Amino acid sequence: MNVQPRADDRPDRRRPGAIGRWIDRLLRWSLGGLFVVAGALKLRHPRDFAVVMEAFGLLPEEALPAVAVLLPLVEAAAGAALVANLRGSLGVLAALLGLFMGVLGYAVGMGLDIDCGCFGPLDPEGRAYAGIRPALYRDALMGAGVLALYAGRLWWGIRPIAAARCWSGFGRERGRADEG
Repeated sequence: MNVQPRADDRPDRRRPGAIGRWIDRLLRWSLGGLFVVAGALKLRHPRDFAVVMEAFGLLPEEALPAVAVLLPLVEAAAGAALVANLRGSLGVLAALLGLFMGVLGYAVGMGLDIDCGCFGPLDPEGRAYAGIRPALYRDALMGAGVLALYAGRLWWGIRPIAAARCWSGFGRERGRADEG
């Protein structure tokens, strides 16, 4: 007698086990942490970071001060949001990595020998010329991490938290206590 297993008897590959959840956490914490650190290091010296960005020759001089502050803020915020597993953060980091890899690819193609500025402005004059290609390879590795996170989320069905859900219950308990 040939008995087919019922749907609820089959193992569910979409239920993340402990290993799947820990792989997801490790990747999120690693990538998110790298972006938080990179953004924070750039924010420490925005003028120096603007000098590093100017060397690429892609932005008008007037935009450099604003971009030197806004870009690291977005980087750090998206990294922190990924650590917290907030919806949309992985997409923002994927877009940032795409932007960074495009700029680094441009620099390699143009033969520029400048500091990438990836982890803040080192000493633009003393430590410049330290590695566009290694930065491009590092970003490609981080891009593989982003793809692995997306694949793991699809495979295990891990869903990020909606930011609105994080704030929706904030203060409710306190409001109820005040009423009684």
